[in-house]
Amino acid sequence: MTIGFGEHVSAAVWCACLATFSMAVLPRGHSIEGPSAQVRAQGPNLTFTQAPHGEFQFDTGVLRGKLRAEGKSLGLSSVVHVPSGVTLSRGYGIFGHYRVFVANRRFGTAAWDWPSKAKLLDDGAVEVCWAEAQDCPFELKATYRWRDPSSLDLVTEVKAQEDLPNFEAFLASYFSEAFTNSLVFVKQHPEGGKKPGFLAATQPFGDWLMFPRDPVAVQIIKDGRWKVEPNPVDWVIMPELDRPLGVRRDPSRGVTAVLMAPPEDCFALSTPHQTEGHFSLYLSLFGKTIRAGETARARTRLWVAENPSDQQILDRYQTYMNDLSRHTSEAPGP
Repeated sequence: MTIGFGEHVSAAVWCACLATFSMAVLPRGHSIEGPSAQVRAQGPNLTFTQAPHGEFQFDTGVLRGKLRAEGKSLGLSSVVHVPSGVTLSRGYGIFGHYRVFVANRRFGTAAWDWPSKAKLLDDGAVEVCWAEAQDCPFELKATYRWRDPSSLDLVTEVKAQEDLPNFEAFLASYFSEAFTNSLVFVKQHPEGGKKPGFLAATQPFGDWLMFPRDPVAVQIIKDGRWKVEPNPVDWVIMPELDRPLGVRRDPSRGVTAVLMAPPEDCFALSTPHQTEGHFSLYLSLFGKTIRAGETARARTRLWVAENPSDQQILDRYQTYMNDLSRHTSEAPGP
C-alpha cells in the first residue's frame, strides 16, 4: 500500500498509524466515521433528544430522524435507515395520527392539525397530548418509545368525556416513492390454497383497499364515517386479516418497514394499491365504544429490517406479542 513519497507499508502498519492519528487528533468521543458510527461503537441510543423548534431527534444507529417536525402534531419524519442510507418517510411521515371518528362522525380534518403539547419522559420516550377541545369530547395521548434500535413502540390513549360509539383513531404512515411493495397478512390468501399469507396490494383489486379483522369491523367501516368530507374514501373490502401485520418494502434495496398491532387493538389495516402515489399504510385503532370517563389504549409497533423473510416477520410479530404479554403480567395490580 502506497502512502506517499514512494514508500510502501503493510496494511497492519497503516491501521496502526490511522489509530494513532485518531487518538491524537480527534476529540474524545468523536470518530472519523460520523455520529451514527459513534452510536454503533458506544451501543444503541434508544432515546429521543430535545431539539429546536419543538422537535425531537433520534439516532439509534439503525434509524435516524425526527419526531414532531417544526413542533407540529406529526409522527416520525426525515427517517433514514442508517446502514443502507435509504430514506423511509415522506410527507406527513410515519405513525402520525390522522382521521379520528365515532359512528358516522368525523372530528375535524386530521389530528395532525390540532394543537398539542409534547414532553420528553425520564426514560427518553416522548409523550404527546391533545387537550379536550369544544368539538372533540375526549383527550388523546400518544407515547413514542424505542424498544430496540430497529423497533419503535407507540401507545395511543383516549379518555372519553362522553360516550364514543365505535371510536377510531386512523394511524397513517407515508413512505418514500421507492417503497412500491405493499403487503398485508391475510387469513386466507386467494392464491395460497386459502392459507394465511402476505397478499400484495396490486392495482387489479382496486385503488383503496381495506383489510378488516372480522365482520364487525366491516360494519364499522361502512357506517358512513368514510363518506364525510374532506377526501371521502370508497374502500374495497379485502380478505380478513390473520393478524394486524402490514409491510412496505423498497424492492431495489430490500429495506422493509413492518407495522403491527395486537388484534384487540386494531380492527383493520388499509393501503392504496402498492404503486399509487401515497405509498402509504394505515392502521385503524380501537374500533369499540368507549364510555364517558373511561380510558382506552391501542398499541402498535414499527420494525425496520433489510430483506427479512416472511418467517422472520412472523417471528418478530410473535416477539411483539410476547413483549406485550410480559408487560401485562409484570404490571402492578389494583
